[in-house]
Amino acid sequence: MVVEKVERPPAPRDESHRFPEEGLVETSITEDHVLGRDFLPAGNVAEYDHDGKTYSLFLITYETAEKAGLAAFDIKGNFTDPKFVPHFGGFTGTEGGEPWFIFPKSRAVAGIVGLPLDEADQLARIFAGQMR
Repeated sequence: MVVEKVERPPAPRDESHRFPEEGLVETSITEDHVLGRDFLPAGNVAEYDHDGKTYSLFLITYETAEKAGLAAFDIKGNFTDPKFVPHFGGFTGTEGGEPWFIFPKSRAVAGIVGLPLDEADQLARIFAGQMR
């Protein structure tokens, strides 16, 4: 019997410097399933507590921009009532009872979990600016 060796992808790089600082509580690197969601691979997560609201941001890096775009499309397939957000090329919807907003940016997919779209949109503009 031949047993194939399955190689794990390398651990994600620390991208904590890309997360906005206001309200930041902590950042972490998750080596598998960001936010405990089976449909998300490894990546960086930041937890926030700001103006009485708690929410999370995540950043998952891919090999190419094309793979990131396809991943965003796949991720939105897990949302209830997904909607396209044209000005970001991303998607919003509900997953696990929480609002989600995700968007591809270069070779990454960024996400904001726990804020309604109007607040997530404002924060996403800041977050996207830090991913240059």
